[in-house]
Order: sequence, then structure tokens, then C-alpha cells
Amino acid sequence: MSTNQQAAWTPQAFEQQLRAQGRYYHVHHPFQQMMYEGRLNAAQLRGWAANRFYYQVTIPRKDAALLFNCPDREVRRYWIRRILDHDGGPNAGHVSDGGIEAWLRLGEACGVPREELLDQRHVLPGVRFACDAYLNFVHRAEWHEGVCSSLTELFAPTAHRQRLQSWPEHYPWINSEGLQYFRNRLSEAHRDVDHGLAITLKHFTTREQQERAIRILRFKLDVLWSMLDAMHMAYVLNMPPYFNVDQGQDQEETRHG
Repeated sequence: MSTNQQAAWTPQAFEQQLRAQGRYYHVHHPFQQMMYEGRLNAAQLRGWAANRFYYQVTIPRKDAALLFNCPDREVRRYWIRRILDHDGGPNAGHVSDGGIEAWLRLGEACGVPREELLDQRHVLPGVRFACDAYLNFVHRAEWHEGVCSSLTELFAPTAHRQRLQSWPEHYPWINSEGLQYFRNRLSEAHRDVDHGLAITLKHFTTREQQERAIRILRFKLDVLWSMLDAMHMAYVLNMPPYFNVDQGQDQEETRHG
């Protein structure tokens, strides 16, 4: 029997398969492990905060692309909360500054000036490429597949808890108020993933569809891992893009162009 003809997983078994992908979550990346163990220096932590900000500002654009593709009004009414979670504004009966503002405060607490976060001067090409690939996938994908790609949130609370537990001990120079983003996401991620998981379990019902869903989730895990690969190269191995290229020649050619 071919893979496509195999019996579908039950919803419970399918969920187990999705959750099993957590072994590829970026909490296991060497850069993240260095972070949790207190082995990053201030400059490395600032680089991480500045690059992850590009991911943060990509997320509401990704969610807007999913809303554009989704014909289901009830899903849109629920999913729009994700945009408000990040951009801020009236949401679920209260007014929030939003996750982007919370991340700006986190970056400032790490020592990155707000204007340097906003102008994205520190964003590495590999990080930009990975985030843009995620945005383009959701823009082009059928909307259920876009929902499925968000299921890395199954594993996100682990990352937020690790940061809240380890940062005060290892990085006491970071103001505790700067960690509010992680506190907020502990509750938001649980709410969001329950909704996204329910949609995924209901829609992907054949074995072929379910294995497609696993591949989509793996793609998103690849995005997150690749971002850290770029940061590890630049900030730990001291091999940022073009580190071995004499860029003075480019400047000379520009002057005489």
C-alpha cells in the first residue's frame, strides 16, 4: 500500500504526530541553548533581539495574508485577534499596546535603541530571507495550510518559560519590565494554538493531507531554525555575511563609478 493509500491517522494520532515535531523546535538550537545557559554576551543578545524583531513585524502581515485568503467569516473574526495582539488596539474588551511595542521595549531593555530596531539596520540577510519565505508561503497557500504553518505555537510556551526563568538569573542587567512580551505570549499562544489546532485536525483528514500538514509544520520549523543559524554564524562564530570580503573595493568602485 502506498503512502497516499494508507489509512488516515485518527485525530488523536494526528495530533500526536504534530506535537512530535517539537523535537525540531528552535529551543534545541545551539544559540538558544547558549541563551538559556547564560553564555551569550550582551552584544549577542542585542543581535538576537534586533533580528527577532523582524520576525515580530512579519507576523501580523502574515496573518493579514491569511485573512485575505480565508472565505470563512467566523475564522476571520477570531483570527483577527492575532493581528491586534501584535499591532495593538482594542482587543477582547481592553486596549493593548501590542506585541510589537512589547518587543521594542524588550530590545531597549537589552540595549538596542528603538530607532535601530525600527529601521532594521541589524537584520541579517538570512533572517530576512527566512521571514520573507514564511510570509510568501502564507500569502500563496490555501488558507488551511496557512493555519497549519502557525502550529509552531504548540511549542512556544516552552521557549517563553525558559526565558522568564533563566534571564533574571543570567542577565540581571535586563529590566524585568522588558520581559513582558514573554509573559503576554504565555496566555496568547495557548489561546491561538487551540484554535489553529482545531482547524487543522478538522480539515486534514486523509493520510495524504495529514502528511502534507506535517511537511508544512516542518517548513515553519525550518524557518525558525534557519534564523538562528544566521545569528549563530554572525554573533557566535564571528562570521557575518561577507566577513571575508574586502568591502573597501566596493566603496572605491562606488566613488569612481
